[in-house]
Amino acid sequence: MPGPDTIQNDELFDAEFLDRLRALFLRLRKRKQLRRKGIQNTPSTGFTREFKDFRHYTPRDDYRAIDWRLYARLDRLFIRLYEEIQEFHVHIIVDTSASMIEPFPEKRSTSLKIAVALAYMGLVGHHRVSLYSASEKVDDPPPPLKGQGSLQRVIDFASGLEYGGLTDLETCFQEFNPNRRRYGIIFVISDLYGRDVDEAREAIRHASAWPGEVHFIQVYHPWEEKPDVEGEIELLDVETQEHRRLWFTPRDRKRYEERYKLFLTDIEQACQSRQIDYQRWRTDYPFDEMFLELLSRGSALSSGNS
Repeated sequence: MPGPDTIQNDELFDAEFLDRLRALFLRLRKRKQLRRKGIQNTPSTGFTREFKDFRHYTPRDDYRAIDWRLYARLDRLFIRLYEEIQEFHVHIIVDTSASMIEPFPEKRSTSLKIAVALAYMGLVGHHRVSLYSASEKVDDPPPPLKGQGSLQRVIDFASGLEYGGLTDLETCFQEFNPNRRRYGIIFVISDLYGRDVDEAREAIRHASAWPGEVHFIQVYHPWEEKPDVEGEIELLDVETQEHRRLWFTPRDRKRYEERYKLFLTDIEQACQSRQIDYQRWRTDYPFDEMFLELLSRGSALSSGNS
């Protein structure tokens, strides 16, 4: 039975959401057909061959491609045609620290939807997909998944994640070691809250050493950006349980909003300086448009196989 900090499969990932994923995939495939291939031609990418069709043998064809079993049945020569599939390893890291669920559970639901949507795109693109949870450290993932039939396992994994504890971004990213044998596409989904901005910068520095293409998706709630509060308040750090009582004036609120904006800007600039893709994702933003934007900025995942 799921614990209090887990969710039921159909709470987020109902039939409507899955239909939207399929529609998003079709929209991305259409966009792909309208532009030339880009980053997908990386030399470090692995390839696999997938059977596509048969056609009649001609003298100019390689005789090694002849299907002799078919010849034995039909007494005619056919060759097997294959499609070359570029295969990436998609790594999806979901922040499961306490700040991702308290006091705004919308951050959890948004981050899990992003994770499942990214995994879906990886699976239908014939890539390997690994999912990780991270708070004080990055937990060991289940074995990599492949094929559209693995989507339910992705949903089960996301639904079963338990939230709580501290965030240790620097340790998480320093210890994370994705597979170097296959070109990686790495997505980090987090509010990027730590002890201070310097911790986030150090974490980003470690992430820049990961092999492959790295994306940071910073999820936050509108209230965190512009708190609608005034007067005497009590603050609680949901990760350390530290309390602080203070008087919050309109001037304090303005200063807070300026500092929060600066925090977001600092994170973005730190990512840009390390050639890491960065996207802010507020929980009230329209999911479909934000997701298309995420994969339309040059990600190899958006130009995957179809």
